[in-house]
This record gives sequence, C-alpha cells and structure tokens, in this order.
Amino acid sequence: MPTPAAPELSPKPGLRRDIGLIGLIWTSTGSIIGSGWLFGALFAAQVAGTAALVSWGIGALAITVLAFVHAELGAMYPVSGGTARFPHYAFGSVAGASFGWFSWLQAVATAPIEVMASLNYLSVHATWVQTEKNQLTAAGYGLAVAFMAFFVLVNFFGIRWLAHTNSVATWWKLAIPLLTIAALAATTFHKSNFGHQGFAPFGVEGVLSAVSTGGIIFALLGFEQADQLAGESRNPARDIPRAVIGSILIGALVYWALQVVFIGALPQNSFAHGWADLTFADKTGPFAGLALSAGLGWLAALIYIDAVVSPTGTGLIYTTAASRVSYGLSRNGYVPAVFERTTARGVPWFSLLFAFLVGLIVFLPFPTWQKLVGFVTSASVLMYAGAPLALGCLRKQDPGRHRPYRLPGSLFWAPVAFIVSNLIIYWAGWDTLWRLGLAIVLGYLLLGGSALLRLNPRAPHLDWRSAQWLPVYLLGLGLISWQGGYCSGGPASKVACGATGVIPLWWDMAIIAAFSLLIYFWAQAVRLPDEAARAYIGPVDVLPGC
Repeated sequence: MPTPAAPELSPKPGLRRDIGLIGLIWTSTGSIIGSGWLFGALFAAQVAGTAALVSWGIGALAITVLAFVHAELGAMYPVSGGTARFPHYAFGSVAGASFGWFSWLQAVATAPIEVMASLNYLSVHATWVQTEKNQLTAAGYGLAVAFMAFFVLVNFFGIRWLAHTNSVATWWKLAIPLLTIAALAATTFHKSNFGHQGFAPFGVEGVLSAVSTGGIIFALLGFEQADQLAGESRNPARDIPRAVIGSILIGALVYWALQVVFIGALPQNSFAHGWADLTFADKTGPFAGLALSAGLGWLAALIYIDAVVSPTGTGLIYTTAASRVSYGLSRNGYVPAVFERTTARGVPWFSLLFAFLVGLIVFLPFPTWQKLVGFVTSASVLMYAGAPLALGCLRKQDPGRHRPYRLPGSLFWAPVAFIVSNLIIYWAGWDTLWRLGLAIVLGYLLLGGSALLRLNPRAPHLDWRSAQWLPVYLLGLGLISWQGGYCSGGPASKVACGATGVIPLWWDMAIIAAFSLLIYFWAQAVRLPDEAARAYIGPVDVLPGC
C-alpha cells in the first residue's frame, strides 16, 4: 500500500497552548449565543407555533448527542481544526478533504451571517443600511466590510488576546438574554398565547421543520469551537470534554427560556394573520420590538446594543475557526502550503485574510440573514456527520490511544448521531440542499486544482477505496430530499421549492435512518487499515496527566 502523507505533528509552526478551561467554554458558548437568540424564537414560532418549545428540545437533544461524540474525539486528538481532521484520520485523504471543505464552508459563511444580524437590527434606526427587502445597500455593504475587517484585526493580536476579548464579550452576551427573559416574564406574559390555534398548528412537519429552518440548530451551533482550538489548549485532556458538553447545556437552557418568554410576550393583535405571519411593532428586531410594546424602553436599548455585541463576538470566533480549519487542511496537504504561514504571535495570517475575502463574497449571493441560515445549518451538520463516522472507526484503528473522555456505548451512539445529522440536513429542505450541493462541487474543483498544480509539497496519496461510500452518501441524501416534502420556508410557507413530496411523512424519516445505517456500516467496512490510520494521526502530543 502507498505510504500515507507525512503525519501531522502537533503543535507546529507557532501555534501556542495558551487557552484554559474558561477560555474554551466561553469560546464555544460565545459561538452559541450569537445572532440565534435575536431571531431564533421568532422564526421557530412562525414555523411551529407553540410547538416550537418541542422543536428546541429536539434540537438540543440532537446537538447533545453530537457533542458527546466530539468530546471524545476532541480530547483524544487535541489538534487545531479538529472537526476537519477526524475523518481524515479514519478514512484518509479523499474523505478528509471533503469533510475539511464542509467544515471550512460553514465557518467562513458564519461570520457574514452574524454581521447581517447586526445590520438587520441597526437598520431599524439607520434606514440607509438596508433596503425595504432587508438587502444591503452600497453603504450597508461598506459597513459590513468594516465589521469583517475588525474580526481579522482582533485575530492578528494572537490567540490569548482573542480568548480574553471573547470572555468579556460572552459575559455580556449571556447577561442580556437572561435579563430579557426575566424582564419579559415579569412584566408581560400572556398565558393564552400558548393555546392559539392549538399547540401544534402545523403538525409534526412544523415541529421537525423548525429544527432546521426555524433557526434552532443554527442557534445551537458552536460547541465544536473548543475542538477547533484544541491544539492551543493548555490542558486538552481535562478541558475539551468539559467545554464541549458544558457549552451546549448552557446554550440550550437559555434558548428554551427565550422561546417561552417570546410567545408569552406577543401582543394579542400579533396573531391577526396567524403564526406564519406574526406582526408587531419593530418586528425587524423581534425582542427589542416586544420590549418596546411592554413599555421597557431601557431593555430595548440594551438589546439594540447587544445586537451588535453578540453577533460580533460570534463572528470573531468563526473567523478564527475558518483560519484554523484552512491551516489544518494545508497541514494535511489538501490546499496550498501558503495557508500555514503564521506571524510571530502564532497567527495563520494568510488563512485569516483568505477567510476575510471569501466572507465578503458570501454577502453577494446571500444578501439577508434568513437566506443564509438554512445554508449554514446544513453545511455545519454535514461537517458534524463526519465525527460519528470517524469515532466508530478510530475505536478500532487506534485502540491504544489514551481517551481522557470515553463515550459510553459508542457502538450505539455513533450510528445514532449519524442518523440524527442526516435528519437535520433533510429537514432543511430541498431548496437549501441543492445550493449546498453546488458549493460542494465548487470545493472539489478548488481542492483538485491545488493537487494538479502541486501547490502543497505534502499532497497526499488519494485513498479512494476508503471513501467509496462518500459520493453515494451525498447524492443519495440529495435524492431523498428531492423526493421528500421539506422546503426551507417550512410547512407554513406557500412557496414551492422543487421538492416532489412523493415520500410521505414518517416514511421519509425511516428511509433516512435506513440509508444512514447503510452508509455508516459501509464506511466502517472500508476504513483505512489500522497502520495507515495511525500513520495519518502521527505522534499527537502526550496530554497533561497521562
């Protein structure tokens, strides 16, 4: 068998282990509490009605399953850009490059969506930022460029300065939602709102659709940021599992409580056109609008300020993540070696600048926050799907590796996590998935160009055999989505998205589950030989306490 590419040595050019437990928790929590809290409750209620409360529970359980899988892998392999590299260890170069692209795609698109959230709230008072259709004006685009440039500037000061900056921002980002929950619950809470048009006005499809299209999964994304920075953690053996699991618990509780007070605070006349078209003053900034309706002008002012602080903090972290993922892709030989260049502070400067430029381009085809949500959610969960596949393999390929956190019953939870990932992707809707498919094809063209032009001296041997399941997986998931009945607008939307609706409810989920298990066990059967997998892993640093 051909010799695998040179193993990844950790750490290498200049990455420093400067982040402790609090910094890691706040990194993930800061990513979770972003623009999702500003809009998630509104969109989820429009898609599912009061049953959005169930949707948040489903979303939290789904993300928690994935979080436990990532907790074991992140602690076991404390390398930068971990989510992009776990499939690389288990399946080799082709699968590694693919999931690396999915990881980078979601990270680089998240910073622009956070900027869009800030500008959306800002447009209530600065009408020159957006048009009436919530699309950026020329001046608004210039302001978006300034936001993105700020993210890059902070990152250039180095990872320790970033962690300290994010910790301060996260305290604020947690305080404002909690204050909003307490204030709205105490001053304006209409219990009758919870029974309007019944508990689930759009049925089971509404409950499930809200998980992906209502912004729920998008709001809960971010726990993996501790994994992405594992190569820069002072004590990854102890801190990575705690940070991953702790951050998702904090985020889920905050978001569920926000959904409760949002429904309770809605004015009675907001239901004039039903849940799908809720109307109230200043709806562009939902929670600020409700605060004004309740006579809480001071709270509205704080929320408008937070509409800049929270998305900015999340965008800052995802700019970091995008640069670390592309750094990791270069270390594995997938993209040009220039992405590994670091400053004296250990910052991958070229990766940062590239993420900045691509982020500016993302604003053009996705001019509104709503249009970006489904795309980022699907790309993120597609990235997450590689972790349970890798966990099942690495338990067999690398059994002697010290596991600071060991997931109980992993042989059961790994395939379950893979099924959950594919259900979330499916619920996002066909009109979202075909666009994601185009982005995936573009990624393959870019990665292939780097290999053909030999822009990285460590260009790996292509492990086609171990990735034979991947094209079937991607095409099959798209085919099921096309024949299903989900659209990005949810069941409350009257706009067709091209899905045929041939596969009925419940049968579609059974097909997704069966298809997922087929792909999972196929991937396990053709995984890399143990020796090749360990060669790809290389001598990951001995962890503290081992």
